[in-house]
Amino acid sequence: MPGIPPIPPRRLPAAIWALGFVSLLMDISSEMVHSLLPVFMVTVLGTSMWAVGLIEGVAEATALIVKVFSGVLSDYWGRRKPLAVLGYGLGAASKPLFALATTTGMVLAARLIDRTGKGIRGAPRDALVADLAPTDMRGAAFGLRQALDTVGAFVGPLLAMGLMLLWANDFRAIFWVALIPGFMAVALLLFGVREPERAPLTKGVTRVNPISQANLRRLSAPYWRVVIIGAIFTLARFSEAFLVLRALQGGLPIAYTPLVLIGMNVIYALGAYPFGKLSDRVSHSALLVWGLLVLIAADVLLASSNHLSWVAAGIALWGLHMAMTQGLLATMVTDTAPSDLRGTAFGFFNLVSGLAMLLASTVAGVLWDQLGAPVTFVAGALFSLAALALLWRWRSSRVQP
Repeated sequence: MPGIPPIPPRRLPAAIWALGFVSLLMDISSEMVHSLLPVFMVTVLGTSMWAVGLIEGVAEATALIVKVFSGVLSDYWGRRKPLAVLGYGLGAASKPLFALATTTGMVLAARLIDRTGKGIRGAPRDALVADLAPTDMRGAAFGLRQALDTVGAFVGPLLAMGLMLLWANDFRAIFWVALIPGFMAVALLLFGVREPERAPLTKGVTRVNPISQANLRRLSAPYWRVVIIGAIFTLARFSEAFLVLRALQGGLPIAYTPLVLIGMNVIYALGAYPFGKLSDRVSHSALLVWGLLVLIAADVLLASSNHLSWVAAGIALWGLHMAMTQGLLATMVTDTAPSDLRGTAFGFFNLVSGLAMLLASTVAGVLWDQLGAPVTFVAGALFSLAALALLWRWRSSRVQP
């Protein structure tokens, strides 16, 4: 109307942007290390492939398992930021250990500290985003945080690659540089994010235990079917460290190995949102089947040849499979769990997936050492076929996860 100024568009709170940049900085720090770590272990420390698989499996499983406890604790305690600061602080503090590592055991210790930090901060950070965001802008808030996190996943490996070329493959110097964005992330969280005040509990009201026996009984059979499918997916999709090492076998120069994770993450990031929207309109089981077929195709390509063109195609399909299935599995957990137990449901889903990741990466390393890289990827394809058979059985009996 004339004379009435237009209402300015609403903006996300500054604390949401700060949390997004916290994720970006820590991801830069972590990916500068992780994109080079498998090659560092094999070429500098003389680590066996079995040990690489074990370290990667233990590290990632640790992060997933710790999420169970940190998510439950943040709900029970009613405080998010202290746990998030602790988690990011552990991630930053682990970086000097990588630079100082002279044995595989030191790398394992650094990875455990780093991944414990990731496990501690994940659920409380996401809960803090939800607490800070206006109710009608939560999707935008989470989208912003994920977008900035993905930028870090690109920038970290690119920085690592550039510094490898500039400093003649000096791994340890790059690991020291990774310390800088790590501590910047912690400082930004400490001073740039204020946790909203919560109302105290009403007198006489006790806190509810999210993992009480009565609550756990409310997790139904469809939910546990999703947990089983997620575990088999994890067995078929072992650590991305083996993609890096397969590319190295194909003649990719050491300085360019970060391109493996960059390429995979680009495809993952570009496909995640479109496939997320697609999952709202099509059968979840059908989309899972297509995701498994894409993973099988990736495994076949990676098993068939270590020529860089074949490896690149396999890595691209691996990223596409991640885009098709990871958000979908999270949606299926949400759909099959009671609304007041979703944190606990995700916790147990992550716990089982973490144990599967430990087994998958260890088995992959043993197979690689004993029988060669092609057998490792054939095994991944066989686990994918097992998941397909299970989905087919449930669909045939009209019992879908």
